[in-house]
Amino acid sequence: MYEADTKDITIIGGGPTGLFAAFYAGLRGVSARIIDSLPELGGQLSALYPEKYIYDVGGFPQILARDLASNLIEQGLQFGADVRLEEQVQELIRTDDGFILTTNRGRYPTRAVVIAAGKGAFAPRMLECPGYERLLGRGVAYHVKDPAAYEGKRVLLVGGGDSAVDWALNLKDRTERLVLIHRREGFRAHAHSMAQLKAAVEAGEVELLTHREVREIHGEDSVCAVTIFDNRTDEDETLEVDAVVALIGFRPDLGPIAKWGLELERNSIRVSSTMATNIPGVFAAGDIVTYEGKLELIATGFSEAAIAVNYAVHHIDPKARVSPGHSTNLKVFKEREATAGVE
Repeated sequence: MYEADTKDITIIGGGPTGLFAAFYAGLRGVSARIIDSLPELGGQLSALYPEKYIYDVGGFPQILARDLASNLIEQGLQFGADVRLEEQVQELIRTDDGFILTTNRGRYPTRAVVIAAGKGAFAPRMLECPGYERLLGRGVAYHVKDPAAYEGKRVLLVGGGDSAVDWALNLKDRTERLVLIHRREGFRAHAHSMAQLKAAVEAGEVELLTHREVREIHGEDSVCAVTIFDNRTDEDETLEVDAVVALIGFRPDLGPIAKWGLELERNSIRVSSTMATNIPGVFAAGDIVTYEGKLELIATGFSEAAIAVNYAVHHIDPKARVSPGHSTNLKVFKEREATAGVE
């Protein structure tokens, strides 16, 4: 079991919120460590939709998820935060000096904790039909990792949220045939995306079928067809396809975090306006938290990360100011500018 050195702040989660928290810890001059169960930093940006465009982050009219992740990693690690990947935090042990976080590989002492674990572990919702699990990874998928893999193929997308609509729009020019089905009439996607989808359907670029569900996925070594049915009439229809992508979301699973004695509400951690949990020294930010008026946005996560870190710094040293002031006035950046000017 690896015994690590003590850090001021340990951040659980290496997605956008966790990376910005690491940046802010460095900005405040405290040491930080990121622990994440995934094999790479970036969270869902890297793991689920790296080729998808993000439109609602300040300063970027549009940016690919992988590029946003790359920028966040560069920004977040510039102050030397320690990174531990493919480790799931299991226990939170209170000590006289703070906490010890244990993982499947080591023990990590820390003076404060910021939980930025998104919705917890990725637990994709699966289609409950014959052929789904057997052909998973052989034409069946629950996310789009590489859009080029669908070049010139016949593809069935299943879902009615932002992810399904966005990928229909992103893949329509690559595929030979693209069919999107949803189990009801209404969609849970942004109005602008729905307007684009309507235009694509009218142009014959996307086939849209509502009130449809998957009955069975066919194929031996790979997908060759899928049977869908109209849930109003139970009438079947078989489509020849090369791929089935079920974009029907993920089940929130906090895993061991749920057993730490935190105040929870519907698989989220309840926090105060300072991002403090009910355990002194433990803060949380991002999609994992809930409070009145909460919005689950990357932009919101950035703000929450800054608040959590600033109050964590104050918790560690009550004499430290909560507000660091404007970054343009901070000594660390002025010294960097001066050095760059000399060079």
